[in-house]
This record gives sequence, C-alpha cells and structure tokens, in this order.
Amino acid sequence: MTAGRGSRTGRKNRLAGEISPYLLLHDENPVDWYPWGEEALQKARDEDRPIFLSVGYSTCYWCHVMERESFSDAGVAALMNESFVNVKVDREERPDIDEIYMAATQIFTQQGGWPNSVFLTPSLEPFFAGTYFPPRDLHGRPSFKTVLLSMQNAWQTRRDDVEQQATEMAGAMQRFLEERGEPADHVASVDSVERSKRALIARFDAEWGGFGDAPKFPSPSNLYFMQELAEHDARSAEMLTATLDAMAHGGIYDQLAGGFHRYATDREWKIPHFEKMLYDNGHLLELYARDYARTGDEERARTVRETVTFLERELRDPDGGFWSAIDAEVDGREGGHHVWTLEELTEVLGEEDAGWLAPILGFADEPFFENDHYVLHLPVSYEEQATRRQLSRDELLDQARPLLEQLLEARRQRKMPLVDDKVLTDWNGMVISGLAVAGDLLGDAHMVDLASSAADFVLGTLRSEDGTLLHSWRRDAETGAAEARYEAFLSDYVFLIRGLLALHDATGDQRWLREARRLLDEQSSRLEDPKGGFFTAGERPDVLFRSKEIFDGALPAANAVAALNYLEMARIEGPDPWLPLTERTLKAFTHFAERQPEGARMMALAVGRYHRLTDGPIGPEAEVEATVMNLAEKAARKLVSAQVTVGEPGEGGWRGFGLTLRIQHGWHVYADVRSNPGHLETLHVEGVETELAELSWPEPAAWSAGGQTLAVYEGEISLEGKLKSRGIPGLRIRFQPCDDSRCLASVTIEVEPREES
Repeated sequence: MTAGRGSRTGRKNRLAGEISPYLLLHDENPVDWYPWGEEALQKARDEDRPIFLSVGYSTCYWCHVMERESFSDAGVAALMNESFVNVKVDREERPDIDEIYMAATQIFTQQGGWPNSVFLTPSLEPFFAGTYFPPRDLHGRPSFKTVLLSMQNAWQTRRDDVEQQATEMAGAMQRFLEERGEPADHVASVDSVERSKRALIARFDAEWGGFGDAPKFPSPSNLYFMQELAEHDARSAEMLTATLDAMAHGGIYDQLAGGFHRYATDREWKIPHFEKMLYDNGHLLELYARDYARTGDEERARTVRETVTFLERELRDPDGGFWSAIDAEVDGREGGHHVWTLEELTEVLGEEDAGWLAPILGFADEPFFENDHYVLHLPVSYEEQATRRQLSRDELLDQARPLLEQLLEARRQRKMPLVDDKVLTDWNGMVISGLAVAGDLLGDAHMVDLASSAADFVLGTLRSEDGTLLHSWRRDAETGAAEARYEAFLSDYVFLIRGLLALHDATGDQRWLREARRLLDEQSSRLEDPKGGFFTAGERPDVLFRSKEIFDGALPAANAVAALNYLEMARIEGPDPWLPLTERTLKAFTHFAERQPEGARMMALAVGRYHRLTDGPIGPEAEVEATVMNLAEKAARKLVSAQVTVGEPGEGGWRGFGLTLRIQHGWHVYADVRSNPGHLETLHVEGVETELAELSWPEPAAWSAGGQTLAVYEGEISLEGKLKSRGIPGLRIRFQPCDDSRCLASVTIEVEPREES
C-alpha cells in the first residue's frame, strides 16, 4: 500500500538510504542519483561539473511519467551520469530548495510545475530550467535527451556565457524572493481587504462556483477569506456557499470514501486529478465545519464526518500521526482505482439498484471520463433528489447508504494506489486544526481525540536531540526503523501552533497553550528576520539565500499564518506582547499586501483582524458582537453572539433598547422562567452601571429531556426594554449553552450597545 523501499527489486543507487517515499521510488533507476547534500555539492565542485536538479513529490503524476520514460532509460541515464551530478529532491521534505528553484523556473519560463528540472553551476546558480520533458522531440517541445545534449554542449563550449547567465539569474531570483519583505512604517490599510474581495468577485464563477476557469483548485486561502467576511457580507457568503456546495457535489469529493482529491481538471468540479493530499483535507475539514456552524446545513456536517472517516481509515499512522498523500494513478493509469464503467456498477449493484442510484451519483447519462468511464458525483444535492422522489433527505440517505457501501467495498478489492507514508509536521498541524475545530463545532469528542493524538505524536517524535522541532518522519515498512529529519521550516511552526491553539480552544487544556508558546519562542529564535517577518528556513550552507513565504498557493502563506497566530494569542492572553508582534510582522509585508492583494488573501485576512482589534469594526455592515473567551469562552464566541441597539434619550434619561441573540444551530439556552430546574443557568440580562426596566421577553420554546419539559431559546431571539445609564451604557448577559447531550459551563459576556441608525 505504501510507496517506498521494497516496492521493487534490483540494483540500488544512493537514494536507497533515504526515508522519502518519492526518493525511494527512484532508488533503482540507472541514474547515479544523489540526495541533496554536501556529498553531491562537493562532487560538483571537485569535478567542475554542472548539477542536474530534479524536484518532485510522490503523488505527482508527471513526475512518475518522467521517471518511467527518461530516468529508467539506460541511454538517457548514461548521458546524465557522464556529464552531470544528478540530484533528486522531494519538495515536501525540502520546501526551501523547492521555493528557490521554482522561482528560477518561473522566471525562465513564466510558469512552473513539477517535476521541476533545473541545471545549476557548482555554485548552485541556475542557468536553465523547465518542468516535464518528453522522451522524444514533440510539437516543438525538446525531448529530455535533447535538453541534456544542449546543456552538455553549452557547459563545454560556452562556459563564460553560461556562468554569466547563471549569475544574472541568481540576482533576479534574489530580487524576486526578497522584494516580498521590504518593511513599511505602517500596517496595510483595510482597503487591501476590500481590494482582495473585489479581485475574488472578478474571478468568481457564478455558474459552477470557485474562481477562474479549469483547472479549479480548492485554494483554502480564498475560502478562509470569504468565510471571514461571510457573516457580514452577503456577496462573500454567496461565493463561499456556491463554492463549498460545488466541491462537495463534484467528483473532486470522493462520494464513496469521503475526502477531497487535489483539484478538478474541468470547470464543473466533476473530473478530478485523483491524488489526495493531507493538507487539502485538513483545511477543507475545518472550512466545512465552520460553515456548518454558520449555516446549520447538515450536508456540511455529513461532508465533515465522511472526511474524518477517510482520514482515520486511510491516512492515519498507527502511532497517531497522519501520512502525507495518496497517489492519483494505479499502474500508470490516472484515476484507475476510482472510476467506473456502467458494466462494473451494474455488476456490483444489480440492474434495479444501479438504475435507482444512477441519477444520484451521476452515471445516468453518457460516460464522460476516458471514453467509457464515470467519476461518481452528485448532479444535484441529496436534498433536491429527495424532493424529486417525495422523500426526506434522511430517508433518501438511508436508502442510498447500503448501495454506497457496496460500491466502496467493491472498490477496495481493486489494486490500491500508493500511499506516501511520511509524516510532515506542518501538514499534521493543518489536520490537527481541522479535527479540533470540527470536533468542537459538531460536538464530536472522537474528532478532538484524534487531533490530540496527532499533536502528541508530532510533539513527542519530531524533535531533535536538543529539542528542536523537526519536519519529516517515516517508519521503514520492512525494518520497522523510524527516523525524523530536517529542522523545522516556518510552515511547520505556524501550522502546528495553529493546530495547538485550536486544540486549546476545543478542550480548555492549558498544555496545548504552553506548547504553542514554546514553539512561538523557537520560531522567533530560529527564523525571525530582524527587519520583520520570518524566513522560510534556518540558515544553511547548501542554499543560495533565505527567502520569505508570502504568496498564497496550495497552502496559505506561512507569514500570514504567523500573524494570525499572534492575533489568536492576543485574543487568549491579552494584547501584550502579541499585538506588537502582529504589527511588526504585518508591517514587513505592507508593500506587498497593498500592491498585490490578490496574491495575499491570508495576509489581507490578518490585516482585517488586526484593524478590527485595534480600530474597531470595519465597514458599515460590521456589527457589535459579544463573543466569549474560554471553554466557557468558546461557548459564546462560537455558539452565541449578541447585538444591542439603543435609541435616543427620552423622559428622565430613559432610552429604548433592543437585544438580539443568535444561538448556533443545534444549541439552546434556558429561558428566564420558573419552569426550569434550579441547577441550570437560565438566560439573565442585567445592566453594567445601567438601570433596566420594562423588559419584554420572547416566548420560549418547549424542549423535552429526561421526562421533563423545559423552556429554552433557540435560533435568533430578540427582547426589548428601557435602560438608563450614568455613563456608557452596557449589558451583562449570562447563560448556559446546551445541546441534546450536554451543557457547557455557564458564561457571562458584556456588550456595549450601538446607536440605532
């Protein structure tokens, strides 16, 4: 099942000593591969030979293709071994190397991708770059052999030109990477938030959701940004809802096993690139859970639960961490494990059940994948299908579920795609956050336990002898020996810290907060730039220069997440020292955020939060909301929000006021009436240096539990009254949030009214 040593037999090269499944997939190539390191770099210097650098990752389809076509070819390997020092890098193990030389490829070709193929001087400066090269010259695209011969000839006959070009390219790369972090004397304005939103609106696909045309990626930074605005901005809520719906209904979501594939190759999200990455699923788990909390949509909750099931079943290491990815191909065939012919579906289900299920899972019409195959998807939602069949949604799901399980079981009998079974600290941080948030918001303790186990594993295992956080870990399937490597990168710190803070929020356990503080200190000591912001990696002799990650890509930008972590610490512990640290980080990227807000969505999100904390609400639609802090905190922050408006002063200084409480779907608070037993905290409202009079309470709902009928408030409720204050009027609201199975600690919040407009 896992990719790595033992998957083939034969003569091994130097990569056989590595732990990366991607490198081990090349350990029988006739190429004299070196891992990136001093041995290879010294050989290039000693022999005055150029370096051929190939960067990829284990679930990269075209990486596999090039491995089969070129790196397994004895003639091509002989040419490589004769003229170059050949170095293979797993981009997931060395994101610093990947970032630097992807910048070179983007400058050379105006595009990027993997495999990334770069030719370097012995001093590590690039003089030519590209991505995948075919085995034969084709349609104006040179073959890999043609490229090798050209580079060999250039090195031997035009050495001065090559070295001059390499030096110029290194300078361009440094400017490209370093201009991101020129500090300013101010934090970017809130206008960057609005400009970032407008850029998303301009690219939004109103028909199919998502942004731009095919291919379509989940792009979690876009979704987090929209989610931040959705409570108060109808357009953002519309784009978020449409995109989350389209992805959950499409083939990009695995309708049988749960979990999301990497991206959709088409505009409709129907045909995926079939690899499954841990990082996508960690972020989407959190996003769907938060949207369930916002909307109460049970389809969001179903997507969350199925994604957790997938993660636990297919990517969880027995020791508690989570593996990295599942390959897209089986035996060289993209999607071979996942797609179906009509004959295969009918054989598993039978004619009648296949006919019943076909409109639900999108195989009622003509095949649309590789001639005669289907990718299972939902042409319309379960809700709409149920309406068409005059059923409730739950009734339809109850009828469909056994058939889905039959198909899943039949699929499990097929050859499984390879699994990249290394554990990465940053990607585990993402899934820790997703599980903690999902378990918290769905009231599922098992999800929180999975997050806690993963955090324990990373904190206990991915450490050096001196206690420094490490990046990558893997256990050898044959020997059982395990090894962790590479000092942590910025992404490891920020995403693990983010996950620990989510765990603290979900459990109230101070241990997670202590670990987060410790890692924040370590992050600063190893990676902080004196000018502001953080470098991607620590100082190393084997890299050209240190870069700073700021662009959002497949992952949210690490420096933006660093700023958001400081803001979260300010929420938990108060402003000092966290707000000054936030400000320092944000100032480092002000120019970038103001010039290119469309490339810095997570930075815009951090800028917006910073200004809300320091300047008050942003924009005319922002509301005065009270949210609670602690496990008592979390209740109001996540379960209940309050808004108070007051009118003009009248006779005797009395002013009319209105209080609106919004209680999250699935939760209730006990009404302020005598029908509730005394041990339950009932909703109570009092003034803060303010007198209250003539309170008019709404009618509570009846709720049955333990043989008793209790009076509760659910959803949105409003009450009215009069108040008179000696200074700034304020209200103190006390309540106890409960769901069907538990009550959290009682909570007291204070809220300052706003003037009626």
